[in-house]
Amino acid sequence: MTTAVVSSIDLYYNISGYRLGKEKQILHANYSTNKDYVIMFAGKGGVGKTTCAGATALHYASLGEATLVISTDPTPSLSHIFNVKDKQKPTKVLEGLYLAELGIEEVKEMWDRKFGKEVYEVFSSLVSINYEEFADFVASILPGIRDEFMVDYIRELSLERKYKRIVWDTAPLGQTLHLLKTPAMLREHLKPAPRIYSKLKLGKETKRPVLDIIKGWESLSGVAMDFLRYGVKFVIVIIPEALAIDQLDSIFDEFDKYGLKAEQLVINNVIKEIAGSTFLQTKAEQQRGYIDLLHNRYQGIEMIELPLFPHEIKGIDRLKDIERSLFK
Repeated sequence: MTTAVVSSIDLYYNISGYRLGKEKQILHANYSTNKDYVIMFAGKGGVGKTTCAGATALHYASLGEATLVISTDPTPSLSHIFNVKDKQKPTKVLEGLYLAELGIEEVKEMWDRKFGKEVYEVFSSLVSINYEEFADFVASILPGIRDEFMVDYIRELSLERKYKRIVWDTAPLGQTLHLLKTPAMLREHLKPAPRIYSKLKLGKETKRPVLDIIKGWESLSGVAMDFLRYGVKFVIVIIPEALAIDQLDSIFDEFDKYGLKAEQLVINNVIKEIAGSTFLQTKAEQQRGYIDLLHNRYQGIEMIELPLFPHEIKGIDRLKDIERSLFK
């Protein structure tokens, strides 16, 4: 794992307003002039997020910018799309382009390295469970919590400036956004019960009050939210179908709730060539109705239409087809 310019470990143990203020200043200084430094592709499963992320990373690498394309999806497919067999993380795909897929083991390492044991102390004061069981539960079972570590990890990468561009292929954001509010929610639930709270056991290692631990966790969640708000460009990928559009409304509702803004909408698998096919003609007309609906409903967002290709998108040459459509 990499070491951040501003260590979240330090931030966690020094949760004063000064340290948090410094963190926010760095975020704003880094991204006020280049919001495209970290580009996240979001959307429901199967709409082509990974393909778009791969093609975008390929584009910036071709411009001479050292680019990392990284997947935090529990079922990543970046290596498949790039036809990469090397398991090293990150692995060099070609000159200036690096790829990393983060899985369960990386999540557990992040957990151990950072705030895992202290968060465990909060829960173990309420529930009897050993650390290894809890770490396994967090990394592989508890929905969304792995994503909080991923957000913080990519935030650290962005502070390092090792790469000129980071392209982020992610799972849907809803669970992550809810999770980042968990520490504040937990603290609010403990407030009405000071007597119970005062009897909670302190951890053997830190000897810190449970409320202090929760405040530190809450501070990190706040930094992660600021990173998502100010340091990430969101691109949503969608296909022109009724269910996908209905789901898009819920995605935008989540974004609004947390003060996030999607800056680009990629409409994937649009039928452009009919070739005398009645089936394709009917399907294209249906798609056009949904695309017009998107343009009318979301007028303030840049939209790009990606054509439906007759072949599987796999390998550099196929990704270049997507790149050409994304960056006309």
